[in-house]
Amino acid sequence: MREEAYPFVTRALPYECYGLAPCISAESVTYHHDRLYKAYVDRLNQALADYPRLQKLSLWELLERPENLPEGLRTAVVRNGGGVFCHELYFDSLQPLGREQDPKGALLEALVHDFGSLQDFRERIKAAAMEVFASGYAWLALERGGALRIVTTMNQDVPDLKCMIPLLAVDVWEHAYYLQYQNRRSDYLNAWLRLINWRKVACRYEEGMEEVYNDRMLHGEWTEEDLAMMSTGSMMGNDGFGGSDGVTLAPEQECYESEFLLVP
Repeated sequence: MREEAYPFVTRALPYECYGLAPCISAESVTYHHDRLYKAYVDRLNQALADYPRLQKLSLWELLERPENLPEGLRTAVVRNGGGVFCHELYFDSLQPLGREQDPKGALLEALVHDFGSLQDFRERIKAAAMEVFASGYAWLALERGGALRIVTTMNQDVPDLKCMIPLLAVDVWEHAYYLQYQNRRSDYLNAWLRLINWRKVACRYEEGMEEVYNDRMLHGEWTEEDLAMMSTGSMMGNDGFGGSDGVTLAPEQECYESEFLLVP
C-alpha cells in the first residue's frame, strides 16, 4: 500500500478461496474479494481517471492527507481508496487454519506490554469489533510514539495515517460474514482470531518501529535509555513511549482529535 499507485489492481488472494475454511467459507471469501473489494478498486480508478497529478500518489499518500484533495473528489477517494486499503490489509493478514497461531519475539513483547497478555489483546480487539455500530473495522495500529493501540473506524475509513501505522484489520461489515454466520458477529470474530497471519503482522510491526526510530533520530528525540532499549530489540517501558495507559507524544504528534475511536 505504501508503493501502490494508479491504476490500482485487484490483488490476488495469498491463499486459495477455500483456504480459510471452515472458519470463513469459500463462498464468503469469493463474494467478498471478487465482487466487493474489486468494486472499490474499480471505483477508485474511475475517480482518479481525470487527475494525472494525483495518479502519481500512492494509496497511502492519498489517504494520509485527504484534506489536500480537491473538494469534489475527496469523498470518492476517501470512500473507495479506504475500501481498497481496508480490504487489502484484511485479506493479507489472514492465513489457512493450522499454521502458526501466535506471535513471537518483539511483537509478542509489545502486545504483552501494551495489553497485559496475548489473551487480553484478543479479548480487547474482539470487544472493540463487537462495539462497531453497523459497518466498519477494528484495527491493531502502531502509534508514531511507539505504542500499540486498538482503534475502530466506521464504514471504509482508515485510522489517521499521520499518527498511526495499521498492522492488522478485521472487517465487521456484514458482507464479510453474513453468508456463513448471519448476524452472529461474535462467532465470526472467534473464527477470525484463529486465522491471523502473525508473521505478516510482525513484519509490519518491525517496519513501523524502524519508521519510529528514524523519525526520532531525525528530530533528535532519542535518549540514551531509548538507544539501549533499541539494542535489545525492545522499545517499551517508561521511556516516553507510554504503555497500556496511553502514549506520550511530541506536541506536533498530538493528533487524536479525529473521527475514529481510540479504544482505551
